[in-house]
Amino acid sequence: MSFVVPAFAVIPVTVSSQFLAQQPGNGDNGGQGEDFGKSSPVGFLILILFLIAVALLVRSMTKHLKRLPESFDEPEAPEAPKAGAEEPAAKTEKPTAKSD
Repeated sequence: MSFVVPAFAVIPVTVSSQFLAQQPGNGDNGGQGEDFGKSSPVGFLILILFLIAVALLVRSMTKHLKRLPESFDEPEAPEAPKAGAEEPAAKTEKPTAKSD
């Protein structure tokens, strides 16, 4: 399977791939300077937002789970009707098609 770039996108794709493939040459040792591994306030804010989202999802899921019935088993059939009570109408059978 090969990837074909349309003619109008050849130059932008080539330029962007050359820019992204450049090796760091300014002596910052591949991005591992003195600030390597330290987080920023933006990262902390994103982490807090994720924690709030998880807390809200857990709260919502708990509400939905409380609404579920104890069991999904069908309830037991009612006992035989008492004497003098009207019986429900008998089910009518569907006529079956006769084949010749």
